[in-house]
Order: sequence, then C-alpha cells, then structure tokens
Amino acid sequence: MKILRIDHVALCVPELDPALAQWQAVLGAFGLVAGPREYVPTQLTEAAFLITPAEAEACVELIAPRPREKNAGLEKFLEKRGGLHHIAFAVDNLQGALDELAERGVPLIDRAPRPGARGHHVAFLHPKALGGVLVELVSG
Repeated sequence: MKILRIDHVALCVPELDPALAQWQAVLGAFGLVAGPREYVPTQLTEAAFLITPAEAEACVELIAPRPREKNAGLEKFLEKRGGLHHIAFAVDNLQGALDELAERGVPLIDRAPRPGARGHHVAFLHPKALGGVLVELVSG
C-alpha cells in the first residue's frame, strides 16, 4: 500500500447548512469554497465538501445525519464529541491495502471497499487501530 495524500478531513456536525455557512463566512475569503454536496446512502449520511482552489489538494468534509433517517453511530458520535470525525487517506490500491492490514492483524471496520462520497470507494479502519482515531482509506 502506498498513501498518495490526505484526501480529506471530516467533521461531524448536527446540520449541514449552518455549518457550511459558518465555514464559508470565516474562510471563504481565503479561497475555501463550497464544493459537492450529496447524500451517501451506504452510510446514511449527508455530506458537503469545502474545497481549496486546487481541488486535488485535501478538502474538508462536513457530515451530518439525515433528519428523517437513523444513523445511530453518527448520532451517538455527535452526542459524545462532535467535531473531528475521521481523516481520510487516498491510497493506490484500496483492496490491497485492506488485505495487507488484515494480514497484519489491524482492526478493520470494512474488509472490502464500499461506495462513498464523490464517487469514490472507501473503507474504514477501526478506531482501535490508531488510538481512537477513525481512519478512512479512499481509492486514489
């Protein structure tokens, strides 16, 4: 496995619209602009991206549970902590990375890639793997 770059940092918020407005009000003048926004059905999550002028660089993802759907994990996270949810790394071979990590005994949430935001395939390492930090691997 080769890490190519930090793809994004995800922040968990109760509602997207107020959070998006706040981020744009504070950092929009410096080039951080609203990017894609979508519903990710495999994760029952609403996602909005804030992107830098060079979109290939890392971006900020705001994630929120959808009002009429239950995402118990995300709602529990919001109640306990909120804020930083995960850091995502783009990798050159997602399935190969998962296989290698599993062989090494690294705790995984996903053993196979699943659809994620922006048309990517994603997989998560269990927070136990890295001291309580949730890490997402993204197809490069």
